Amino acid sequence: MEKLRGLRAFSVGFPICLAVLLTAAFVVPAQSGSEAIPEYARAKQYGGGWECKLGYLRVEQACVAIKMPLNAYSVDSTYGTGWECSYGYRAKDGRCVAIKVPLNGYLGDSIYGTGWECKRGYRAVDDACVAVKVPTNGYLVDAAYGTGWKCKRGYQAVKDACIAVKVPKNGYLADTAYGTGWECERGYHAVEDACVAVKLPSNSYLADSVTGSAWKCNRGFRAVKDACVQVKVPRNAHLDYSGNDWDCNRPYQRKEDGCVLR
Repeated sequence: MEKLRGLRAFSVGFPICLAVLLTAAFVVPAQSGSEAIPEYARAKQYGGGWECKLGYLRVEQACVAIKMPLNAYSVDSTYGTGWECSYGYRAKDGRCVAIKVPLNGYLGDSIYGTGWECKRGYRAVDDACVAVKVPTNGYLVDAAYGTGWKCKRGYQAVKDACIAVKVPKNGYLADTAYGTGWECERGYHAVEDACVAVKLPSNSYLADSVTGSAWKCNRGFRAVKDACVQVKVPRNAHLDYSGNDWDCNRPYQRKEDGCVLR
């Protein structure tokens, strides 16, 4: 009877022991292969490995407390110092020094550059904000670069002054910051400081274009120097879409000055 009880106990306990041994065989290698997380560190949210907590930087296999200067705060960064300067301060030689804002200036929102900007009507010159000198017939503009002013319509910037634009006869003021400040009326083109009437050759018309030729040839003519010469269309050809050249009719193809079958 006792033997029977022993056999029953063995038959029940053996599978449990075997399962425990097999589980241990798989668990131990996995634990021995994983990287130990040091103090002041945490497992990365994505991927494997670990990272230091805020206020610490990784040095080899440890997390070392960041030595922050006054007026600084911790930033979550794997590289760099691990800190940045508070608003109104900038990093210099491992410290956070107060930004010196000149008269007529104010603190900027950028951590780069000087850290300050000039008020409207002033411009940065070295470490100061100098008043913009607006000439007569000029006005202030909100621009970080340049003179800080522009001339009114009808005037042009010449060095530090706004000079009245001299519009020639048959011309008009142009809304442009560059060039002469004026353009010629239709039918005229600029020649130095004057607007000269366009000389239309035969079989041409005025072109609505400020640049390029002031005239174009009618369809069936092409420009040759100062004249419009009729396009000579060979046999089995027709004027193309431009009207100043020709294409061969299908199924002909162009060869020199004629059209031949393919």
